[in-house]
Amino acid sequence: MQVPSEKARDKKGLMSSLNSTSLSHPPSFLLLGIPGLEKEQFWIAFPFCIMYAIAVLGNIILLIIIKTESSLHEPMYLFLAMLAFTDLVLSTSMLPKMLAIFWWGSGEIGFVSCLVQLFFIHNFTAVESGVLMAMALDRYFAICYPLRHSSILSMPVVTALGSLVLLRGVLIVSPICFLLHRKAFCQHRVISHSYCEHMAVVKLVCEDTRVNAIYCILGAFAVATFDITVIVVSYTKILRVVLRLPSSESQHKAFNTCVSHVCVILPFYVSALFTYLTHWFGHSIPQHIHILVANLYLLVPPTVNPIIYGMRTKQLRHKIAVLFQRKGI
Repeated sequence: MQVPSEKARDKKGLMSSLNSTSLSHPPSFLLLGIPGLEKEQFWIAFPFCIMYAIAVLGNIILLIIIKTESSLHEPMYLFLAMLAFTDLVLSTSMLPKMLAIFWWGSGEIGFVSCLVQLFFIHNFTAVESGVLMAMALDRYFAICYPLRHSSILSMPVVTALGSLVLLRGVLIVSPICFLLHRKAFCQHRVISHSYCEHMAVVKLVCEDTRVNAIYCILGAFAVATFDITVIVVSYTKILRVVLRLPSSESQHKAFNTCVSHVCVILPFYVSALFTYLTHWFGHSIPQHIHILVANLYLLVPPTVNPIIYGMRTKQLRHKIAVLFQRKGI
């Protein structure tokens, strides 16, 4: 019997290694949507679609108005434009595919596409938190240092702050995708979720996933803790300054400039906290409730943010009215 040469054995070993690497993850996954509500998904999609249409239309209108009106090229409105862009990317990353699952049962998603969706959703969730933090800083400098506000938050500073928030999200979320790409997945490729949520994908991995879970927790905790701390400290200092103002009219005016931002912050962080707590501690809560809350957590802020700012901000209300008059609406 002929003994294979060392070169042939090395080649065979290399091919085996390549094959095992190529088979370490499935070519695609199957997203179920909302397990337990398969029959109701078709009807649930309609309010989700309406919310998505409002989010897209509202945030695009905000971006157009802020871009075209030079009088709105101030830190507050530039940060609002960042928030509107973030909301557009965040909602578009999940809703079109989710509606395809709910209406047509099109749950197949490629492995790379799943990682891309996961990256955009988690990255821009972190970016949204960072933009809300930057907007709190803007309100702090506007109320506590009104004469120096424009010099402290100049255009280069606003641009740098927005770039840092985006870079932070990329640097934190990229390793999550890299770690998943290096893992070996089991034959079971069904994701019990309506989008590629990190922990839902991790459950399909056949290897030890403690590093993935720990990194995800630490990353989310670091982002949320830093941003919430800055927001709380900013508004604590704002409250102290406002309460020292001589007239109630001045106090009301100062508070009014912060109401819109507070109304945007609360839905985002309250729903995020509820999602986190139900995911880690709410084991008695049905799975479809977990997934519905996770969906609303990503969809409600992009929907309500342009409505809140459009109704609460006088300058934006005026510009929107003018835009509609020009279009004959």
